[in-house]
Amino acid sequence: MNWYREAIRKYAVFTGRSRRSEYWYFVLFNTLVIIALTVVDVAMGLYSIEGDVGLLSGIYSLAVFIPSFAVTVRRLHDTDRSGWWVLLALVPIVGVIVLIVFFVTDGTPGSNRFGESPKQMETAA
Repeated sequence: MNWYREAIRKYAVFTGRSRRSEYWYFVLFNTLVIIALTVVDVAMGLYSIEGDVGLLSGIYSLAVFIPSFAVTVRRLHDTDRSGWWVLLALVPIVGVIVLIVFFVTDGTPGSNRFGESPKQMETAA
């Protein structure tokens, strides 16, 4: 839960670096919340089959869009890649696979052009 709060606290911070755990716990928590809200939407009749979205899950997705984008950019920064690499998601299948490989790759040890390693900063503290 702390990783989720940390990502939300840095709502629109596109600078710096994010550890793998911060990124993946944020993704996990968002996925679980969206699944739960979709179930509630279906149960309450708020789910639109044509639009493939429910009212509550849609509002939540909009609310966390910017933090999701920001933590994704910071995760790319941790692997010493520009945030522009997120545009690979526009390439069907291959782009998403390449991004997943980037996201599971360990961050650059020490500092890089985007800042100090969050892993080493946590260890030092």
